[in-house]
Amino acid sequence: MSTRGITSTIAVILAIVTIIIGLVVGILIYPVIFPEEEAAAAGLTGEIKLGALLSLTGDLATFGENEQLAAELAVTHVNDLLETLGANWTLTIVPEDTATTPSLALEKIESFNARGIELIIGPLASSEVRAIKSYADSNKILVISQSSTAPDLAIPGDYIFRFVATDKLGQGPAMGRIMYGDGKRYIIPVWRNDAWGLGLKDAGKAKFVTELGATFLEGIGYAEDATEFSTEASNLATKVTDAVDLYGADDVAVWHISFEEVNAFFTAADDYPVLSTVKWYGSDGTAVSDAMLQDQAVIDFAMDVSYPNTIFAPTVSDKFEMVRQHGLTQLGRELDSYSYIIYDIVWAYALCLLTVDKYDAEAIREVLPTITELMFGASGWITLDDTGDRMAGDYDIWQIKETSPGVFGWEKTGKYILASDSVEWFP
Repeated sequence: MSTRGITSTIAVILAIVTIIIGLVVGILIYPVIFPEEEAAAAGLTGEIKLGALLSLTGDLATFGENEQLAAELAVTHVNDLLETLGANWTLTIVPEDTATTPSLALEKIESFNARGIELIIGPLASSEVRAIKSYADSNKILVISQSSTAPDLAIPGDYIFRFVATDKLGQGPAMGRIMYGDGKRYIIPVWRNDAWGLGLKDAGKAKFVTELGATFLEGIGYAEDATEFSTEASNLATKVTDAVDLYGADDVAVWHISFEEVNAFFTAADDYPVLSTVKWYGSDGTAVSDAMLQDQAVIDFAMDVSYPNTIFAPTVSDKFEMVRQHGLTQLGRELDSYSYIIYDIVWAYALCLLTVDKYDAEAIREVLPTITELMFGASGWITLDDTGDRMAGDYDIWQIKETSPGVFGWEKTGKYILASDSVEWFP
């Protein structure tokens, strides 16, 4: 059998298992939770729409392209099974580009509401989630973000769910441990000064400084809409020079927390040789960024400073591999971790719809935590805490490497293990 045939067979088998779980949940669990509503369910028919707030342009366009592909793959698998089962409805994605802009995200969710779409995938950035939160809560619009990690958005009882852990519990402690384990004792942070960047910086500082006893030096925060960084690079060069003179280059590092404006920042930083004398670290905002691979100068600088990036680690499984291979085939690159979560969000909505048998955000909100706890997706098990966020897990470490002579790409070079608070570096 061809690789494509094997992949298709795996997809069908996995989808069948998932749909059976959904049917069992629908038959056994929902009547127990909502017996008075069982008879009132109107039944789903026709085209059922999920609104998707995607970053198809702007600072996270690579992620948006990856995640739309994964969402569409999930919809295909859901609909194939619904057809086989003789269901009276199909699922469809209605994508809208937010350009990772909070005000535009709000405009788009208002547009979805006007069209009667109350089940939303995304958005990507915490700043976008913050912008739409009040509107979503007031209008009972259900939002499931694949990648919003700002700690202050972990709020019980709202209409915002996040299928990734907050940086306070996940990426922040992971980065603190990684940098400390590398022998770094003095960190100069450079961060995108929005809720996400500031929250991640503070979460990493809590681990690195408060728990491990090392030091954060004065850093640089920059406006989230900045596109030119000559002033910041010059300022950073001064700070690095001073720190290296005092503590030595081996003990000093830069933690750079950004989106794909990283290209412009690295271009500016490349003018100052001192900045490549210390190690730099990144985050999930730049991990497996395709934009970085399009500029050789950016590649060279990233490799000069090592630049390991952390991002949520999906559980490797046949389902994970099926989605991964689809990304490699269609886009020719590794998908970001949040693409696997997007695939699972579509399936979570589908299973909830099967359970409540009506298009009702409030009813789906009530059963969603039960559905996800029973669900093993492309990203692994999805257990939500009492704020509707995923419980913390492991984090993959990605770096840009020369994968073959003259060819550069992202490689997984290590992993932060939550259970042991340790780092495993791969050979």
